[in-house]
Amino acid sequence: MILDEDITPGKIRNTALGLLTGREFSRFELEARLRKRYDNNELINVVLDKLVKDGLQCDYRYSGAFVRSRIVRGHGPARIRLDIAQKGIDGALLRRVFQEEGVNWFALARDVAKKKFGNKRAVDNREISKRMRFLQYRGFDFDQIKYAISSSIDQ
Repeated sequence: MILDEDITPGKIRNTALGLLTGREFSRFELEARLRKRYDNNELINVVLDKLVKDGLQCDYRYSGAFVRSRIVRGHGPARIRLDIAQKGIDGALLRRVFQEEGVNWFALARDVAKKKFGNKRAVDNREISKRMRFLQYRGFDFDQIKYAISSSIDQ
């Protein structure tokens, strides 16, 4: 950690920009990383406010990229909600991103189940329970899971 007298807004900004060149960060994540290096919370907040004002850090942009990456991985809304809350993103912003993405969670659950289990029908309750647990772990709700499993049975 760098001592207070060595900390300047320029150093903090350069560190933040270096981090942001690699990938997007939520403000919460970026603040946590900067606090590990620098001991001046007021200066860190001033720099972060300036980065937000300049459009270099944006929680909305971060949330959109995060949600899209998790959808591609086959994660459902509950799992995404839990993961992104740990990154410091509030629920209202996430709901807005979900609306704009326009994801059909039922179709996604069906596709994830099909990718994992193929077109094989679940022959017994044990297999159905296994599929339900898998989809629940992935973050889908009961109705989405029921749809995905019934879709595989109908085929």
